[in-house]
Amino acid sequence: MAKLSEKIGYGFGDMSSSMFWKIFSYYLPIFYSDIFGLSLVDAGILMLVTRIWDGVSDPMMGIIADRTKTRWGKYRPYLLWIAAPFSICGILLFTTPDWGYAAKLVWAYVTYILMMTVYTGINVPYGSMLGVMTSDTNEKTVFSSFRMFFAYGGSFIALSAWEPLCNMFTPMFDGSKAAGTQFAMVAIASACLVLFLLCFALTREHIKSESKVSIGSDFSSLLQNRPWWILIGAALGSNLFNTVRGSVVAYFFTYVICVDGDVSLPFFGLSILFYAGLFLSVGEVSNMIGVALTVPIAKRFGKKATFIYSNIALAVLSVLFFFMPANTVAGLWGMMLMQVLISIFTGIISPLIWSMYADVSDYAELKFNTASTGLIFSSASMAQKFGGAVGGASVMWLLAAVGYVQPQAGVSVTQPAEVVDYLWYLMTFVPCCVALLSIICVNFYPLTTEEVENISRQLKKTRKQE
Repeated sequence: MAKLSEKIGYGFGDMSSSMFWKIFSYYLPIFYSDIFGLSLVDAGILMLVTRIWDGVSDPMMGIIADRTKTRWGKYRPYLLWIAAPFSICGILLFTTPDWGYAAKLVWAYVTYILMMTVYTGINVPYGSMLGVMTSDTNEKTVFSSFRMFFAYGGSFIALSAWEPLCNMFTPMFDGSKAAGTQFAMVAIASACLVLFLLCFALTREHIKSESKVSIGSDFSSLLQNRPWWILIGAALGSNLFNTVRGSVVAYFFTYVICVDGDVSLPFFGLSILFYAGLFLSVGEVSNMIGVALTVPIAKRFGKKATFIYSNIALAVLSVLFFFMPANTVAGLWGMMLMQVLISIFTGIISPLIWSMYADVSDYAELKFNTASTGLIFSSASMAQKFGGAVGGASVMWLLAAVGYVQPQAGVSVTQPAEVVDYLWYLMTFVPCCVALLSIICVNFYPLTTEEVENISRQLKKTRKQE
């Protein structure tokens, strides 16, 4: 049984990653279009191109990590080595140089690709650690739950603080939103640096595994790994669901909820400002509730069934969101209720995926005699990024296609009715369809609870443990 300090320390790693990831997913699109000054089409292409590079860098990093040998282990040292570059690149990503459009576009490509490369360099080894910290399938789910609980906690902090930090720093720089955004990221990045260093200090690798085959054989066995293919499809759908909703929230609040100015919600005699950061932060807290429910529910129903039932709930709730009117108090509270419920179920799904990847890694080790944990977990990161790329780019291209009007400095705009309609669809029907696709994928997943336990028993006979 792993120590509580290790589980907390492991959670700190994704707390750091998620603070960055959620800000990138939710605020980078509107930063590029409304502050940095890129066209929606260029911004969408940028996001897609960077993820194509990620498709190469993720498995490369997985292979490198699998073959790393240090006194700290295979994966853990990368938390120490890359923590500082990770934070610095985040600051550069939200830096707006006072250059011409072409030069700024080049800067955006360089900083985004650099950020995603560094993100891969620290996140793939971090995720892979789950496969070498415990051999017990239930404890893997516990570690995954700690990971996601802290991840959503970090996301809550980052999303709650982001707009207040931007609003605090902007007046310090003569009303420059670009400078305010940059220094808001300095504050977030500093916290992320500390969290990754704590993750390194508190965790250990307990399982010694070594690949007995070549890199080519690792790839060959991966392509023959049926559970891996199925889980990739399910994870891609799950990340696409989150990214589509997340990337459109800032636009949805700006041009649907708050189109006539600030909106407040009555709450026991108080008046609460209803803004995108609050909506997203409530979602993160609800995610944490879902994570806390994952272990008992997965033990009761199994990982596969829990995944399917949760996605059914997401599909239904996404449709119900469409029928919440944005011009009434009841409708706005209904949106908040839908956000809470949707976030609880996404919170259940997230640790399941990582735990299932660890099971797939064990399956590969037993069936193909390859300790390719890093390669398998890099595919998880790749699915996350491709889901984010397709979701983010598609949102921006679609809005551009239906006539999105980009605001000019100091000038408010009113979006065409068609843009408003599509913002609604992107918050509701599109995520519903994605959830249904995830259900179809995972329905074919073959690693039942009994099969995973059998794999674990057989591996214990061949592995060396500390």
